[in-house]
Amino acid sequence: MRLWHEALISKLPRPQLLGQHRECCALRGNGWSKKHATVNYVFEHSPMMLVRYHQLIMEEMKSRSYNVDNLWQNPLYRGKSCEPWADRELTALDEALAYPVHNETYLQECLDNLAGKGLIIAH
Repeated sequence: MRLWHEALISKLPRPQLLGQHRECCALRGNGWSKKHATVNYVFEHSPMMLVRYHQLIMEEMKSRSYNVDNLWQNPLYRGKSCEPWADRELTALDEALAYPVHNETYLQECLDNLAGKGLIIAH
């Protein structure tokens, strides 16, 4: 699974949006630092960048009236089977910017990937 470019979040079909939520939950939890080719870049940054990205996903889910477990709103929360992050492991939310790899080239890669699944998204 990949983390879709932020510009696409509001345009993702339901299955991709919900899949993105599951992926974020897994990465925040016991999946943190477990190598996977398409998301390795996530581990090169503060966990807060993932939390920030996940918050964008959850905001979109809420705007579509999908249920989101409020436990995930806590930036330190990592799931029921994982110890929370310590405060010192996280930087302030405003310091967490978008992933540098989420540039125009990555946006096009995401659009091409979705098109390969038969999903054409105008941006």
